[in-house]
Amino acid sequence: MKAVSDRTIRASFVNCSKGEAARLPLPRDLAERPWDDLDFLGWRDLSAPDRAYIVAERGEKVVGVALRLASRQSAGLRRSLCSICLTTHPLSGVSLMTARKAGTAGREGNSVGLYVCTDLDCSLYVRGKKRPESGARFDERLTVEEQIERTRGKLAAFLDQLYA
Repeated sequence: MKAVSDRTIRASFVNCSKGEAARLPLPRDLAERPWDDLDFLGWRDLSAPDRAYIVAERGEKVVGVALRLASRQSAGLRRSLCSICLTTHPLSGVSLMTARKAGTAGREGNSVGLYVCTDLDCSLYVRGKKRPESGARFDERLTVEEQIERTRGKLAAFLDQLYA
């Protein structure tokens, strides 16, 4: 992913108002992010633990998505699998995150969701730059490049659902 500015991030959000986008907290470490290793920029809102954000390239555009974390109701689960990068995590390492759809459908209350790494570091897990805490990655026959393409494809499919 190419590095993006604060202004580009705020202008990219498709499922919240301009006012909401102007008020949401941005990561303070944008300059230090490993942009070459990111398929998307993801971060959690430290002041509101049930909120998260993803910014990704979609064609020639940058698309931002505001997410909500579902309340934890699966206390019996021991391990969970991220839908984007296929990394397994113990307990709270994977969360159900939902996003209002873009446009009229979102204003009518329609949303989509997926199970994703709670820390939103999918890109780093796929590349082996970060290891899940007592979780694992499947031993796959795919090359890292093929896994990266699959990860990007899964994220693109999720973003496409915002417009469906």
